[in-house]
Amino acid sequence: MLTAAAFQSSFLVVVLLLLEVVILLAAAAAAATATTTATNSYPDFQHLNVKDTLAGTKVVPPKISEYHDFFNNHQLDTDSIGSSTDDDDDDQTTTDQAEGGNHQLHSPRNYKLKLLHRDRIIISSPHPHQGFESGGGDHKHRLIERLKRDSNRVSSLINRLYEEEEKAAAGDFGSDVMSGMDQGSGEYFVRIGVGSPARSQYMVIDSGSDIVWVQCQPCSQCYRQSDPVFDPSASASFTGVSCGSAVCERVENAGCHSGRCHYEVSYGDGSYTKGTLALETLTFGQAAVRNVAIGCGHMNRGMFVGAAGLLGLGGGSLSFVGQLGGQTGGAFSYCLVSRGTDSSGSLEFGRGAMPVGAAWVPLIRNLRAPSFYYVGLAGLGVGGIRVPIAEDIFRLNELGDGGVVMDTGTAVTRFPNSAYEAFRDAFISQTTNLPRASPVSIFDTCYNLFGFVTLRVPTVSFYFSGGPILTLPARNFLIPVDDVGTFCLAFAPSGSGLSIIGNIQQEGIQISFDGANGFVGFGPNVC
Repeated sequence: MLTAAAFQSSFLVVVLLLLEVVILLAAAAAAATATTTATNSYPDFQHLNVKDTLAGTKVVPPKISEYHDFFNNHQLDTDSIGSSTDDDDDDQTTTDQAEGGNHQLHSPRNYKLKLLHRDRIIISSPHPHQGFESGGGDHKHRLIERLKRDSNRVSSLINRLYEEEEKAAAGDFGSDVMSGMDQGSGEYFVRIGVGSPARSQYMVIDSGSDIVWVQCQPCSQCYRQSDPVFDPSASASFTGVSCGSAVCERVENAGCHSGRCHYEVSYGDGSYTKGTLALETLTFGQAAVRNVAIGCGHMNRGMFVGAAGLLGLGGGSLSFVGQLGGQTGGAFSYCLVSRGTDSSGSLEFGRGAMPVGAAWVPLIRNLRAPSFYYVGLAGLGVGGIRVPIAEDIFRLNELGDGGVVMDTGTAVTRFPNSAYEAFRDAFISQTTNLPRASPVSIFDTCYNLFGFVTLRVPTVSFYFSGGPILTLPARNFLIPVDDVGTFCLAFAPSGSGLSIIGNIQQEGIQISFDGANGFVGFGPNVC
């Protein structure tokens, strides 16, 4: 039998052995933790939900008939601008004297449209070469097609800004306009009424275009669209524009035939629209805007994916925003729907659309490209650390070169090569713990996230001139390129001095343009 002293001694030895084991296990755990921390060490991070994001790639887009039903069942939201308490205010008609005619906007003067990305729908055609096809195939197929359109868009835009001699437009007159319609790259659709009575038509929105146009009967050459081609003879409000009118003088290199003002717009891929200029009524739900100058296209060619035409939102006087002028104060706001969700985005006009609490950044005017919305970008951040990039790389110079454009028609954000490489390398240095994958299309930084549910990734931020910082959601810079787990950093080099903030980086964030005061706002709302 053990004595009490022997028992106490044996017990103490056991305790000491157990303590030693605990210490060794704690040390090993600490070492493992230190290794993980070192690998994932960055100040600011976000969680990317890989599983949910991949689930969104497998959603089958609705067919075009269901898209019709969507707009029929989601009527326009309208609100009256201002704080007037006059009971009769909603019945008043506001008239703004503009060059070429009176633009009459029936109240409510603040109106909101539903907005969907083209990949959310399936538009089929027995003639695919005519471009009347979208949304089909698996996620990778749709993305590759989107990136092809995007490369054409960017090339056209850069050629427009930097070629010493612009390509001559076909025919005796015309103007080159860089648009989201290039190579069928119209990305976001709205549905509006054209004429009296209103005929519903799908229109592509484009913040880089200064014209509103639709295909018109008689159509000597038209591409296929989802709705019947607009017939101006059936509209009581359609009025042709004479050659000597003030509105015709605002059309660059306008032509004249039989006393009527003719227009021609050429796009970078060889697509074009030609026809007569007219004043017509456009209807947004219950809100009617009269005497809008539109192009009535009788000869149209291009891959325009079923849309009837284009709703230009650029900075020029003939864009829809420019024509509304003082009625909306040059104010409009959009929220581009996020990929892989069932929600819809929105496009809203009027000062009532300007949010409280947004981060406001001054707009910069480029006389060489008045259609485009330039902003001041001072730098980029990864993981809360500012990337060492000279601010001059993003600056618009006195010759109109360089600068940073906000664009709805470009999908992927582009930076000048040196800025992109510094930014990309900073991101790679903070994601060494993630398994890499082969490049895909224009993306050179990709990861194999198969089997991940969620993971931490460093933040990506835009440092705007004047102080505002926009930190992007993780899904806006690491995007799935297939449905099995390959994700890529959704940025690319521009191959020029121009930077473009594309719609993937804008998704889900309310973007507001206050043209009268010269600002663009980010947030605070999301969609």
